[in-house]
Amino acid sequence: MHPHRTFPAPSPTRLEAMRSFTLRSPLRSPVPRPSSRARSHPASGTLRRRLTGLVAALVTAGALITGTTGQAQAVDTPLSQGRPVTASSVENAAYPAGLAVDGNGGTRWSSAAADNQWIRVDLGANAAINRVVLNWEAAYASSYQLQVSADGTNWVTVRNATGAAGQQTLDLSATGRYVRVLATARATAWGVSLWEFQVFGTAGTQAVPPGAVRVAEFLAECPYSHRLPDDPIVLPGLPGGSHMHSFFGNNATDAFSDLGRLETSGGTCNPVTDISSYWVPTLYADNVPVEPTGTTFYYLGEGVRDDVIANTQPLPRGLRIVAGNAKATGPDDNTISRWSCLHAGEVNPSHNFVNCPAGTMLESYLDFPQCWNGKDLDSADHKSHMAYPVGGACPATHPVPVPKLRQVLRYPVTGDPSRLRLASGPGYTMHGDFFNVWPAAEMERRVRDCINPIVKCGADGRP
Repeated sequence: MHPHRTFPAPSPTRLEAMRSFTLRSPLRSPVPRPSSRARSHPASGTLRRRLTGLVAALVTAGALITGTTGQAQAVDTPLSQGRPVTASSVENAAYPAGLAVDGNGGTRWSSAAADNQWIRVDLGANAAINRVVLNWEAAYASSYQLQVSADGTNWVTVRNATGAAGQQTLDLSATGRYVRVLATARATAWGVSLWEFQVFGTAGTQAVPPGAVRVAEFLAECPYSHRLPDDPIVLPGLPGGSHMHSFFGNNATDAFSDLGRLETSGGTCNPVTDISSYWVPTLYADNVPVEPTGTTFYYLGEGVRDDVIANTQPLPRGLRIVAGNAKATGPDDNTISRWSCLHAGEVNPSHNFVNCPAGTMLESYLDFPQCWNGKDLDSADHKSHMAYPVGGACPATHPVPVPKLRQVLRYPVTGDPSRLRLASGPGYTMHGDFFNVWPAAEMERRVRDCINPIVKCGADGRP
């Protein structure tokens, strides 16, 4: 069975049901809450920051400016806008690094209250950089370095500068894939904060290895680990409170698992660097538990346009996602799971169990959502912080594209499906849980080298 076998997408009605919630998007975040820091500045400073934020928003949105000839001219879009970005720290979850490159002058990144904090943007390929525009909040860097790098490891300082609240433009003649602002000293007792971090120049093209298969993919093979009636996402701290689950990957997953506990344990995955936890309701045949003998977790860029794939960002460490509908009452009740048969294309896929001929295997396919709201690692219903793409792109409420997790399980089961059940009920109640414990650098490398350039990689994250 080819890993990219596709199935009919959920209907718009079902997709809307999945997204029947209201969340405040980072793109529409209000001006940050009043604080002691904000109140310590005069009103004129506040007005100036708002005006500079408005100007930045207009520029980065690609607004049309009419010149003296009466003809409209398009303003440059920064190479950095919407690109993967990381930072040394954040003040809290409300001010993530991505808000500094979102094209919105009213949202910002804010660091922890310490010197030597940095923010770094990945342009996707070596680019010719001619200027950087920084729009500092009142908490600015009194001194900082502007650095470039071809590999994200070896940095060259191209400018030492003194910061000031408001917008600064630095003309440059530099080349690099990564651009970093290193704030060596703070102007206030707070951290440093940027409304926008914009890099302008001529974009480069990331080289694709000769002979590479043009599929945005990397994967992990994570065999069965253990079985428990626990669910650390839906029912944390309640051992035995769930139906039976089969766990893959991290060996220590139980009702008390959190990021700190999981990251100290090993797992079953290839590559061993993936110690994430994956789990599903246990399958029973004639009331006897059956575990899959094939357990592949694909990370994909499919389902969105190529330009969205190029802007896909790493899954944040600690992200939790639930896909499928454990409470479905019928095959068409808002479920996205699919059952099929390995090497038996004549058997049509179904939301419910299928009758697989002898010599084949029962397969379960489940695609997780790939659009993140950019700020929450979980949500009350464990789904609302994520969304499925619409029309080849992520919705405005969930603007950050991340790799799509596709869970493919193969069970050594054939024949009459009436003898099968899941711990959660019929086949259409199939669902999956994912707790991301990938090391940040390993996840970032795979997104950069496999997903963004649309290259098929193996378990080692290389073509």
